[in-house]
Amino acid sequence: MKTMIRGLIFDINGTTTDILTNEGHDEIYRILANFLDYQGIALRPDELREMYFAINRRQRKESGEEFAEFDAAAVFKEIISKRASDYTGRLPAAKLRLLPGICAEVFRAASRFKLELYAGVSATLAAMKPKYQLAALSDGQSLWGLAELHAVGLDGYFDPVLISSDFGYRKPDPRLFAQVLKKMRLTAAEVIFIGNDMYRDVFGAKTAGLKTVFFKSNQGDQRSHGLEADYIIYNFPQLLEAVRFLEAAS
Repeated sequence: MKTMIRGLIFDINGTTTDILTNEGHDEIYRILANFLDYQGIALRPDELREMYFAINRRQRKESGEEFAEFDAAAVFKEIISKRASDYTGRLPAAKLRLLPGICAEVFRAASRFKLELYAGVSATLAAMKPKYQLAALSDGQSLWGLAELHAVGLDGYFDPVLISSDFGYRKPDPRLFAQVLKKMRLTAAEVIFIGNDMYRDVFGAKTAGLKTVFFKSNQGDQRSHGLEADYIIYNFPQLLEAVRFLEAAS
């Protein structure tokens, strides 16, 4: 019996958005150390860098997850707690509650060097939205990902939007694919996953039973990991033909 394709799930970074970040750049830690100085927290940029990566690594190790995701706001909450001064303690309570998330946003802003849509993304999604339920499943931090979707004009296209930091694990963990299918109220057979990483996206989605389209963009792991994509595209508008092909083959 023919199965109708009802939904499309998209990876975001490297698939719809061409993004470049560099968390090793010295300027990130100078900017953030200066920002923290205004909160009464004195840290040299090199100290801040060391704390950031040490807490990040410990979070992942202690999570016990095979594909662990970190929590950027929790990293900065710990840094603030460890290095807070009397001045920090006198800040308004509302500001103190928000400060870890604000630090995470400043960090991302300082480490981001490029954020733009790949050619044809908006027109392609607009053409597909009337016919299919469009969802997003992205690795990363929801503090960053939701704002970045808004910045490139995509925040109205996807429902639901799931980001790995809200779960503590990332793709290719099959639980993420199960979570988004549950939110969509669709089965794996009714959905196509579109991504740019052969391991996290294609291997992960295929393992979860979804059809896959691999977008061979300028980012992501392009090596085979034992499971091949059902269709490969080299520019985003080719997705229209890919979906037609997979619908005919269902």
